Amino acid sequence: MKKTTVKIALDGPSGSGKSTMAKLLAKDMGFVYIDTGALYRTIGLYCAKKGVAADDLNGIIALLPEINIKMQLIDGGGVVYLNGRKIGDEIRTPEITKYASDVSKIPEVRSFLLELQRMIADENNTIMDGRDIGTVILPDAQVKIFMYADDKTRARRRYNELIAKGYDVKYEDVLSDMMKRDKNDRERQIAPAIPADDAIIHDNSGMSIEENFEALKKIINEKLI
Repeated sequence: MKKTTVKIALDGPSGSGKSTMAKLLAKDMGFVYIDTGALYRTIGLYCAKKGVAADDLNGIIALLPEINIKMQLIDGGGVVYLNGRKIGDEIRTPEITKYASDVSKIPEVRSFLLELQRMIADENNTIMDGRDIGTVILPDAQVKIFMYADDKTRARRRYNELIAKGYDVKYEDVLSDMMKRDKNDRERQIAPAIPADDAIIHDNSGMSIEENFEALKKIINEKLI
């Protein structure tokens, strides 16, 4: 008999706070947290190291048979391994962020990762964040939330994150790159970043982390009652 698990989908554009909230909620609820963006970033990292351009569709597809991605669940979170090597913050650079946006538009890449993501959610109470969790990856999720914040708020969050990690970036460049990525994510033909029909839209512009967390927890509790 198939195990019944609770699945919570947090979708939204870059900088909407979905990863931060997913981690906090998973820890609070004792759920497993899956960062799907890390999986696409990992593929992007491999392509970059192989010298394949982010827009080289055929080149990226040709590399997929060489890629073995595993996710080890540790303390409620997923640690990603690429061909046996643990992956860290090297997937969080601006360059790999660009790769992640481009490779995520490729149907073959999405199919490549789909089984892994669903398998984890079928075996664990899971909070998964991304851009198409509620629409494609976990259409059967009991809770679907689409998170949003205004462009400047999201860009400021991303800028602060990069500065804290030591990257030399300009806020204006972060905002410009984010708006381009948003457009690509919304308009791609495969799994566009749009809310599921039954998703709750959550605008967290102007909210503190604590306020955002409490608002999401209230939504989830009401949906699971």
